[in-house]
Amino acid sequence: MLMAKKLDLKKSVRDLCRENPEIAEIMKALGFENITNPAMLNSVGRFMTIPQGAAMRGIDLEKIKMEFRNRGYTISE
Repeated sequence: MLMAKKLDLKKSVRDLCRENPEIAEIMKALGFENITNPAMLNSVGRFMTIPQGAAMRGIDLEKIKMEFRNRGYTISE
């Protein structure tokens, strides 16, 4: 049985990427180039959430949500 893939937008980016490394690759493809840099992930990623990062980078949060949904994720906010 496949486990449901969940994306909790209240969790830090670092926690999400630790739970599921695929999240970092998806985010990198969406324009978060620094997400795969361990130093960035362990500093800024400790407290930054996806909505905060999207606002900071000027990336549409709805576009991010749609991409994760298209890849089989359930999103909780």
